[in-house]
Amino acid sequence: MSASPPPAHEADRPAPEGRASAPGGAAGGATGVAALASAGSVRWSAIAAGAGLLAAVLVFATAVGSVPLSPADVLRATWHGLQGELRSSADVIVWNIRLPRALLAATCGAALALAGVAYQGIFRNPLADPYLLGVASGGSFGAALVIAFGATSPWLLRLGVPAATFGAALATVGAVVLLARRNGRLPLLSLILAGVVLGSVFTAATSFVMLLARERATGVLAWLLGSFSLASWSHVATVVPIVVVAAIATLGSARALNVLQFGDDQARQLGLPVDAVKFGLITVATLATAAAVASAGVIGFVGLIVPHAARLAVGPDHRTLTPLAAVLGASFLVLADLLARTVIAPAELPIGVVTALVGGPFFLWLLRRQPRAREGSVA
Repeated sequence: MSASPPPAHEADRPAPEGRASAPGGAAGGATGVAALASAGSVRWSAIAAGAGLLAAVLVFATAVGSVPLSPADVLRATWHGLQGELRSSADVIVWNIRLPRALLAATCGAALALAGVAYQGIFRNPLADPYLLGVASGGSFGAALVIAFGATSPWLLRLGVPAATFGAALATVGAVVLLARRNGRLPLLSLILAGVVLGSVFTAATSFVMLLARERATGVLAWLLGSFSLASWSHVATVVPIVVVAAIATLGSARALNVLQFGDDQARQLGLPVDAVKFGLITVATLATAAAVASAGVIGFVGLIVPHAARLAVGPDHRTLTPLAAVLGASFLVLADLLARTVIAPAELPIGVVTALVGGPFFLWLLRRQPRAREGSVA
């Protein structure tokens, strides 16, 4: 009796040691490896292109303004500034005004994009943004208190808007985590509900402060809409270390974010300390977001649209998604700030208005593109 052929699925198994593999199998394996290498090359090429775009955008944004400059002028002024020798009016314009503003915008854009990547990974939803847990609402309340009552309260005046914003934002998210925690775990639904509730409370409190100090309500509103007009090197020096730490932590957690996409239960079965990872990522994302809000006010849509755009370019692997989102977020906010200060020059548009005008249509397109997406989908 002739031997029956092996099942079809056994033909796909690797050949045992010492037995020659079929030529077709070897060719298929080589093709698969080549495809993976090609995909990885494309992804890292996209990151390199994004970094090049950021460098070009920084030079371009620094050159454009009421006094037009060439890229050579920008590079020369930057070199003179690094040497501590400002030799011309162009050097002063670049080093003292435009360059710190562009760098602060880039840093805040990277911070919001990184926070967006972290939040979308934690909640397994591309529609999550850095303000989901109340960072913006809490920070806005802290800023409103200082702007409205700082003139009559020496303590608030000494505290200052950035410090009050940063502290209130961190305190809000800390309260959200404490309220959502159940038996040592952080259920996603509880986090979202606690964030929405506390965010609503602080939004109402901010409105109440504006009613109590109507003569200063315009200042509060201007801050809420966001601006980089007061950017300085001290702001850059304060924000950059926080964002660098957040970037390192988020990139270091890339594999954990990939595992989280299978769901909490399966991630635990794979050995991932789910709640510790969530807590750590929420902490660094909150620090980055609070630093951005404290420096420039509430800037919407960056943490929503940039991570999703990066995901469309390189896929859902957070090892490549995270760095690309950071450089794209930085480039996007630098360009948005350039529009804000040039469209109606010499006046300025609030940066939040510009990002909303761009992000709103993108958000609607996203909803139209995924009309049947299930909750928790990453696609």
